[in-house]
Amino acid sequence: MRFARNPNNRSGDYLEGMLSDYVGGKAKVKATKTGCTWLVTALTCLQLAFAVYATILLYYMSPSVELRTKPEFTWATRIARNMKQFIIPPHVHGRYQEAASLITAEIFSPITPSQVCEHERIDFVQKKSSDVQMIKLKRELYDEILDFQSKTIGTETLSELMAMKSQWDMRGPNRPKVTVLLNHFKRKTLCSQLDSLLQQSLPFHQVWVLSFGSPNEHSLKRIVESYNDSRISFISSSYDFKYYGRFQMALQTEADLVYIVDDDMIPGKKMLQILAHVAGTEKYKNSVLGSIGRILPFRQKDFTFPSYRKFRSKEAGLYLPDPAYDITVQKIVQVDFLSSSWFLSAELVKALFIETPSTFMTGEDLHLSYQLQKYRNAGSFVLPVDLTDKETWGDSEHRLAYVSETTVIFKDIVQVRDDQWWRTLSTGYVTQWAAMYPQKIDALFYAHSVDEVKTLAPLLEKFRSSVGKKAYIVVSGGNFCPCEDAAAALNWPKSVCKERRFKIFDLQVGALSGASNSEVLVLQAVYSSLKGLIKIHNPSVIITVTDIDPNVKKALKMASETNVNGTALVLLPRSSVSKVLWMADLRSTALQNWNRMRISVNIITQSRAPSLTRLLKSLSDAYYTGDEIPVSFNMDSKVDEATIKLVDSFEWLHGPKTLRRRIIQGGLIRAVSESWYPTSDDDFGLLLEDDIEVSPYYYLWIKYALLAYHYDPQVSLPELSSISLYTPRLVEVVKERPRWNPTEFFNRIHPNTPYLHQLPCSWGAVFFPKHWREFYVYMNMRFTEDAKANPVQIPKSRTNGWQASWKKFLIDMMYLRGYVSLYPNFPNQASFSTNHMEPGAHISAKDNVVRHDKADFEVPLLMEDFRTLLPNGKLPPASKLPSLNLFNQPVSLKGLKAAGAKLGQDVLPCNNATEIVTVDHITGLPQQCSKFI
Repeated sequence: MRFARNPNNRSGDYLEGMLSDYVGGKAKVKATKTGCTWLVTALTCLQLAFAVYATILLYYMSPSVELRTKPEFTWATRIARNMKQFIIPPHVHGRYQEAASLITAEIFSPITPSQVCEHERIDFVQKKSSDVQMIKLKRELYDEILDFQSKTIGTETLSELMAMKSQWDMRGPNRPKVTVLLNHFKRKTLCSQLDSLLQQSLPFHQVWVLSFGSPNEHSLKRIVESYNDSRISFISSSYDFKYYGRFQMALQTEADLVYIVDDDMIPGKKMLQILAHVAGTEKYKNSVLGSIGRILPFRQKDFTFPSYRKFRSKEAGLYLPDPAYDITVQKIVQVDFLSSSWFLSAELVKALFIETPSTFMTGEDLHLSYQLQKYRNAGSFVLPVDLTDKETWGDSEHRLAYVSETTVIFKDIVQVRDDQWWRTLSTGYVTQWAAMYPQKIDALFYAHSVDEVKTLAPLLEKFRSSVGKKAYIVVSGGNFCPCEDAAAALNWPKSVCKERRFKIFDLQVGALSGASNSEVLVLQAVYSSLKGLIKIHNPSVIITVTDIDPNVKKALKMASETNVNGTALVLLPRSSVSKVLWMADLRSTALQNWNRMRISVNIITQSRAPSLTRLLKSLSDAYYTGDEIPVSFNMDSKVDEATIKLVDSFEWLHGPKTLRRRIIQGGLIRAVSESWYPTSDDDFGLLLEDDIEVSPYYYLWIKYALLAYHYDPQVSLPELSSISLYTPRLVEVVKERPRWNPTEFFNRIHPNTPYLHQLPCSWGAVFFPKHWREFYVYMNMRFTEDAKANPVQIPKSRTNGWQASWKKFLIDMMYLRGYVSLYPNFPNQASFSTNHMEPGAHISAKDNVVRHDKADFEVPLLMEDFRTLLPNGKLPPASKLPSLNLFNQPVSLKGLKAAGAKLGQDVLPCNNATEIVTVDHITGLPQQCSKFI
């Protein structure tokens, strides 16, 4: 690379040769007859002195030598003047002086631009389209874009922009320094550009004229020299750095701002001032500004995206401004990328090289805007112009773009650029189409390896095959997970990796990080791409495997948190992926609440170490969904040594473990009721006594039911106070305790439909936070040692005589206020928990006159995927759930409330049979009587 600043490369050799020729050939002095040796000697010495003098004089006359003072050489002049009559006859001296004057004038006269400048011939009229349909389509699209931007980000006219406050003072001490880079190859526009820049209302700091591999390098250099301006420099290289070279040079500037200009742009005289002012405003300081831009294609009706060069297509996008269709820019407009000129802070230029471009042959314009948005959250804007003032134009001779065909219209280049812009959209570039038409999908899967693709495949396929569901997959690409290999693992054709249709997104992370082992590159690439994809597609959940690369997991977590609409990151254990296909049956609005709930396991134990061991094994062997699940052990004061050691040694892999032990024996009623208290409205408590055993699917049932009936904003079921894991075989609240089979009972509806029951479950159930707070207050207000002193007497219920039972108080509250619990219902009453009926506080107790048959209580555990057993393979809508009263009789939810209101024995007296007690759900305290619906 060669760098020259105001050079004058005229060689002194030419002058020396001419002088020698003239003196030695044209002015031959006749030798005197005397042949005096002293004269020959004197002449030789004088010639030598003159040569030295001339050489030194030529050197110091050169404009490339900048010295504050130049030495005085009058001594040599005086000697030459005194001796000339002895050396050169007068007639010869006159002719010599005349020739020397001509030679000196030719060598030392400065080159002027008029002598070396060439100009493009523009002898044709600006191209205009006569296609009425195309004009209509382009105009409609442009109006739609302007209307959208005016409502969202705001658009300003040139006068409005110039009225905005800017950090730059164009005439004061805070005037910005602007370096202008002019990139030239073949066009003859350099002089026009320099003339315009020299007349700018805001003087430039420096101009760098770049010539990389140009056949016109010599003429371009002469033009720069002809301007003889120390601020204008010429930089050249025989190697063609293509389109990225000018941006690489821009990294070297010490100026505040850079203006990179193509050779077909002749900016108006006010352009630098306008650009600098706008770049200094708060709104546009983090932007790249220009005069020509492009809106990338919009999606077509067949859900594909066309080529940006597709003819007669509104979806092909826009070129702005476009004189061919009479489209001018009179308000600032955000575009997908700029062409021909770029004005930005020197700091922002660095973003272009964060990722290695897919090709250096073209596309630097799109790559710049893409990288600026992706890593700096910066936009690209085309500035408006004053149509009546050409000095405000950044492209005063737009016809120059048509002088010779540019690379962007050749077929091969069009394909390369189509591939390039599609890749940016596939890796999170929020184009104007994406901004105007935000998508809403259910799930976005992420796989960092082909093995992870295979693991996630069943769930992805379930989403994609479910009516009304949308789900795409993102793969890391490169060496980590090539798109073609991922497609093969999904049994998709490899062509999906090339189609301009949303299905699979290749981040090419492996290619970006290359051979580097740095986690920063991976984290940065995944985060920045996923952030954009989330903004475009607005997924309810991002689904991946729990054991994914830790840095990728961090990136996914950070990206999911950027979505203001809520995107939940779902980290599934590989063993659970095929067991949660029911996710595809949930509404998007429910899915995005995936991580809101916090389900804790609260175990009540005393001195049954073998039973507790069985329970803990069943909990450890169950399927989970990657949630943090705290476990607590609640032990009474008389707990035995074996139980303490077992609890202490137990390792729980899904969350923190807490141990609590009472000082004074409290009994079962306190042990259960005090084992858990909610910390928030999203804190749910699973209560398990140590003789319970759970199914491998217990947690999936809880998660599914909560999302379907509690966290779906379109579902209103405030009566639901708990979710049971167990299906009872007896009607336990009546004296006879008859057997009851829900599968047979609901056969007319569906034999395996879940149902709502007014009876709470004590053999494995999850309790809701609001209702548990309410229960605490209620039991505190109603607890009596003597059961007969309890004012609540439910007609025909054997619970009226229960003593020391926390469940009795919960039954009373649920009956009085119309609350219900959700119960599972599967063949043979298989359940998510079972009670082994081992001796304890109630079973086989001395004061318990009721004898218990183990066959009436111990039910089989559900050991297969329950989803296929449900009606239509999924949980029914809440409105379709049948409801039963305390005595297993079908009653509507309104009927349940009516029964409680009729009894009228709540903590607040309600005078109307259509009113029940309502509470403050934060404190659980009763507030008032309210009418129920």
